[in-house]
Amino acid sequence: MRKNYLFLFLSLLSMNHLLAQEDAPTTVVKNQFKINMLYPGFVYEHGFSDKNTLYSEVNFGFGYRHNSFYDESTVYFFPSVNEQFRHYYNFEKRAAKGKRTAYNSANFVALGAYYNFKSIATNKKYGEYSPSFTIAPLWGFQRTYKRKFNLEVHLGAGINVDKFDTEFTVIGNLTLGWVIGK
Repeated sequence: MRKNYLFLFLSLLSMNHLLAQEDAPTTVVKNQFKINMLYPGFVYEHGFSDKNTLYSEVNFGFGYRHNSFYDESTVYFFPSVNEQFRHYYNFEKRAAKGKRTAYNSANFVALGAYYNFKSIATNKKYGEYSPSFTIAPLWGFQRTYKRKFNLEVHLGAGINVDKFDTEFTVIGNLTLGWVIGK
């Protein structure tokens, strides 16, 4: 009798796993909105095809600087726009392993373009950062968990241009937020 219950329990578990794999989406969401909590802002991701999206983000960044000579500090804020053309590449692999793929939960490669507007400083003795434009190839992943909590990380290396110079730069981004809507 115990063997029958064990067999029934294992059968139900395996069926649940198989059904979860069939229900897992293997294409990107057509329209997805998110709220970014680390750098307060909004994200819209539009799916063009099964694996490609245009990712658009408007946020409000911030930073801190300290001058030891004057023993003064400043906090600065800057609006920023981030555009990426993304290609998601491992939906099927994640779905086959029974992992979550909803809300574009997959790895991606992208071409990113960033524009940082002129900063606003709280201490006028400090110079303000000038506007800059950055373009970079990126690799990253996005995961959306229960209750639509969203985690995203992307890394890359590219070129940054401002009114003073053009330089090589490293890109790193961590986003925590929520998917809003359906």
